[in-house]
Amino acid sequence: MGNENTSIFQKTFIVWICALACTALWGSAFPCIKVGYRLFEIAAADTASQILFAGLRFIGAGILALLIGSIGQKKILVPHKSSIPRILVLCVFQTSLQYLLFYISMVRITGVKASILQGTSVLFSLLIACLIFRTEKLTSLKMTGCIIGFLGVIVVNFADGGLNMEFTLPGEGFMILASLSSSFSAVLLKQFSRYENPVVLSGYQFLAGGAILTIIGLAFGGRLNGCTPASSALLLYMAFISAAAYSLWGILLKYNPVSRITVFMCTTEIFGVAFSALFLKETDTLGWQTAAALILVCAGIIMVNRKASSAEESD
Repeated sequence: MGNENTSIFQKTFIVWICALACTALWGSAFPCIKVGYRLFEIAAADTASQILFAGLRFIGAGILALLIGSIGQKKILVPHKSSIPRILVLCVFQTSLQYLLFYISMVRITGVKASILQGTSVLFSLLIACLIFRTEKLTSLKMTGCIIGFLGVIVVNFADGGLNMEFTLPGEGFMILASLSSSFSAVLLKQFSRYENPVVLSGYQFLAGGAILTIIGLAFGGRLNGCTPASSALLLYMAFISAAAYSLWGILLKYNPVSRITVFMCTTEIFGVAFSALFLKETDTLGWQTAAALILVCAGIIMVNRKASSAEESD
């Protein structure tokens, strides 16, 4: 499709490097959120402050994305008038709804468990692309891969004594819904990038979504304590995670089919598990259940994306 067919972002080596950089950044966010709650003295039951924390992070992400993009293109990035509705739609799915659910869930489940449940987003993305937007074909191989991947979500709920039935809506349920919202965002970003610069879409949707979350957090009495150089640096790093990873991910989606890029999202869970175990000392959750779940999720994703047809490559 014009310049898209000759873009450097379609080269296999570049796709691998850029996609893995994105997923490594996203994986590091799992322990950072919990560390941030400690540094800013946010209690597990203080939902308003959690939402405020998320809002400030994404306002920062929007500013960083637009600043870096403007410097790179030597002009101030301003969206087309026709792109404003698209930015608002992305704002709802990517930032407002997804992270509202994500932050509420994050304090109720372990970082390792959260990282695996987030793995369902790649499966949701493929189903949405195939069944709703019809940009790809849903084959029996892809369907089998989806089933195997979701088995991983079931396995992670096993405790030492068998299946852990303590599934809660604010915990595991909200994390899965956050993944579904993220999946819609990925497919929509692919569609919208045909008409607008992905960095512009990313930056302005983060600003809008961050503002919404901040207003909600403040309205319900949210506050951040313990503002120190360490906590401020952490908040800045988390803003950078979103600005860099989502903008780069959007560029990859612009020039490649959804299936080719979203397959790398399985590595987010691997990075998330590793970083959670390293920084949160959640090594007790690294039992056979976690290992088996990771294997199943990754196997399902690889199977779904085993072969990208030539027709898909040209989408």
